[in-house]
Amino acid sequence: MRCNPVTRGLLMELRSEEMPNGVKLVTLAGRFDIAGTQEIDQRFTAITATTKALVAVDVSAVSFLASIGIRTLVSSARALANRGGAMALIGPQPLVEQTLLAAGIDSIIPIYPNLDEAGRGLQASATTH
Repeated sequence: MRCNPVTRGLLMELRSEEMPNGVKLVTLAGRFDIAGTQEIDQRFTAITATTKALVAVDVSAVSFLASIGIRTLVSSARALANRGGAMALIGPQPLVEQTLLAAGIDSIIPIYPNLDEAGRGLQASATTH
């Protein structure tokens, strides 16, 4: 498993690693608001949207999700899909999950409770495309 260094800002942290099953795990922590998004946007996009990959984004430590954070997730997921990849979200906190569901994001990016289920879902989507 290859692990990349953590990008630590004041409001958001981003870590990425390759899992043994070929899924790229991106872990986010903090507030995904304007300031938080500015801290991680370029690196998140470079990790998630520039190649064909299966990407699981662990949002379990994201305490707040604003519309700009949703835009970052959706634009990266769409760019990834256009390259033949797929994205899934893992374990959002209740308020973050409510925000994602209210915005209909689960119809664009599936949400899973844990990495194992996300990995299976991403692998299954890869075999159907």
